[in-house]
Parts: sequence; structure tokens; C-alpha cells
Amino acid sequence: MRTSLIERVLAPVADVRRSEAASALLMTLLIFLLLGAYYLMKTGREILILTEGGAAVKSYSSAGQAALLLLVVPAYGAFASRVTPVRLVTFVTLFFAVHQALFAGAVAAGFKVGILYFLWLGIFNLMVVAQFWAFASDVYSEEQGRRLFPLIGVGGSLGAWVGSLRAGVIVGDAGPVKLFVNASILLLICAALVPFIARLTPRSEAAGKSAADEPIGKGGGFAMIRADRYLGLIALFTLLLNVVNTTGEYLFGRYIVEQAQALYAGTGADALAARERFVGETYSQFYSVVNLAGFLLQMFVVSRLFKWLGVAKSLLVHPVVALLGYLLMIRAPSLQMINVVKIADNSINYSLSNTNRQALWLPTSREAKYKAKQAVDSLVVRAGDMASAGLVFLGERLAFTVSGFAGLQVGLVVAWLGVVGMLTVAKARRTATAAPTAESA
Repeated sequence: MRTSLIERVLAPVADVRRSEAASALLMTLLIFLLLGAYYLMKTGREILILTEGGAAVKSYSSAGQAALLLLVVPAYGAFASRVTPVRLVTFVTLFFAVHQALFAGAVAAGFKVGILYFLWLGIFNLMVVAQFWAFASDVYSEEQGRRLFPLIGVGGSLGAWVGSLRAGVIVGDAGPVKLFVNASILLLICAALVPFIARLTPRSEAAGKSAADEPIGKGGGFAMIRADRYLGLIALFTLLLNVVNTTGEYLFGRYIVEQAQALYAGTGADALAARERFVGETYSQFYSVVNLAGFLLQMFVVSRLFKWLGVAKSLLVHPVVALLGYLLMIRAPSLQMINVVKIADNSINYSLSNTNRQALWLPTSREAKYKAKQAVDSLVVRAGDMASAGLVFLGERLAFTVSGFAGLQVGLVVAWLGVVGMLTVAKARRTATAAPTAESA
């Protein structure tokens, strides 16, 4: 069959069929806008939390998100049982858009909301992004997901990069309030797009109905994780990945705060404003490099690794790179070294690892996609933050050097690699079991 123009244009990124192009491109646009908004918000978050509290307070605040999610995740699951996916995604996005606007007003009024906003944004990031990928994995079959997720991931990588670049411009001109207002507007656009995208998504081959038309079901996410070894391994993998990444963020943030204080010492308003600008511009530049690297990886590497290694074996790439980076940190700790390590860590995490993690859910049930995935991508991730906060607290009390923290990271990465090995085997078994069912359907 002769290929269409859109198939030829998208071929370097993903194998997209003509009938899939409209929905795949709209999904890509939605995640582009969503991640663009998030990076405006994230840059503002760093300004508030680091200038109001510091790197250690930032790390400790992550633990509070896990406690909040013990309440939020069951409430989300209860609401999801009563609505269709399109209504769920639309309502939750609108909910966060309105609250983002309220935070903009609070910052403009001079309230100190750094810790509260940090807690809120962590919940937003995990819940909203998780439900987007749950919807995508529900719409597409496992075979389609392996082909289309690299393209959809490009939208996320590009949105994160553009958002971080735009954040740097806004911070230099207007500060965090304008960041928050712009982010709120983008979220409102995302909410408006959801019903339109749902009408154009392909029909489910197994059920013959659109994903937007079907109820999600009554099962509980935590119960599914406890009962299913494959889901349990995904949860453990996610936990270890996040402990390693979050502890690395603490090391990077510590270096940034120390440099800001050294360059702009003092307690006056001018010194505080200078530190805010330094932190905001430094993080904006960091995020820009990370997201550009992630975008390039997503564009030209992810789909090829999926073809050569498969989804499960590609999971090995990230921990191997992290292991090498932290081994180097033990020998030569410095701001330049942690910058290189975190750029590599985060860019792979946001591209290859993120696409891999989403693809792991393709051979699972609809209820698992929306509920177990939400539990893993929110509460388990924040449990990783809590574990990281505990390690930071212990390390600071024991006066760990940067090399000491790097050695701790090496041990965690080794455990992470072990879980990846088990998950690779479990994924192969799950796909083999699901294949006959898919064919018979």
C-alpha cells in the first residue's frame, strides 16, 4: 500500500498509520501543552521553595505529598468509578487550572506559599500526567502503543523544553506571578481539547466502543497492585527510580543554593531578589538543556531502541547511565559534575524511561490503567520522595559529603537494576499471556 504524506513525514520518529494520524497528533499536542504549562509552574515552584526554605526544606516537603496522596488517590479512584474517561480527564484538568489561578493571586498578594505550592504541584504533576497516559494506553492496543508512544512522547519533551525556555524569559521580565497566570491559561486550553480529542480517537477493537464512552469500573488500585506481581514490580521499579532521581535533585539544589548565597549575600530586599533571579535563571537554563536533550532522544533514539531492544530491555539504559554518573561523582564531586550527571539522568528519564514506563501499562486491564497506574504514578512516586527525604535527613545529620551521597546513590542504582531484570521477565510473560486474548478479541 502506498504511504501517505503524513506517514512519510512522521516516519523518522514513529511508525504512524494513516488512520491513526489525527488522534496521535492531537494526543501529541495535548501533552505538549500540558508539559509546557508544568514547566512554567515548576520554575515558579523552584523560586518559591528554594528562596523561602532551601534545598533541605524542598526535600522534606516531598514527604508531605505522600501523606496527602493517601487521601487524594482513593478519592480520585472513587470519582473515576462514576464517570467516563473523558469526563475524568476534563474535570481534573479544570480543577487544577482554577487552583493554579488562585496561587497566582496569592503570590501577587505577597503570601508565603512556597511549601503549599510545592505540595500542590507535586500532586498535579503526577495525577494529571498519569491520567493522560492512562487514557492513551486505553485508546491504543499494545502494538499501537509501541509504535505511537514515541511520537506522543515527543510532544511531552518538546513542551517541556519550550516551557522551560519561556519560563526563563518570563522570570527575567515579570517574576513568578506571570508564570502562574500563563500556566493556568494553558491548562484551560488542555481541558477544552480533551472532549474534542475523545471524539476523534479510534474505536476500541476489543469492545467496539470509544474509550470515552465506557465506564472505568469499580476495582481499587492498591488491591490490584497487591494481587498482581507484574503491577507490584512496576511499583517497586518506580519507587527506586524516584528515590535515586529525587536524591540527585537535592544534591543539585544544594549546590545552587550555596552558590546563590555566596554570590548575593545579605538579608535585604535587593539581595533576596537577586537570589530569586539567580535560582530562577539557573533552573531555567538547566531545564532548557535537559529538555532539549530529552527532546532529541525522544525524536531520534526512543523508537529505535524500542525496535532493537524492546520495551522491557530498554529499561536497562537509564540505571546503567545513572550508575556510571554517580561512580564519577564519588571520585570528582563538583557543581559541573552534578550538572552533567543530572542532565543525563533527567533527559533520559523524561524521554526513554518515561515512554518505557507508559508502555509497561499497555498489556494491563482498563481498571489497572486508570486506578493502579494512578496509585503507582502518584503515591508510589511520592513514597519514593519520602524515602529520599529520610535519606537526606539522615545524611545531613551524619554530615555526609557529596561523595557520601553519591556512594549511597550507587547502592540504590544496583538495587534498581535488579528490579529491572525481574520486570523484564515479567513483562515477557505478561505480553505472551495477553497475546492470545487480543487475537481472539
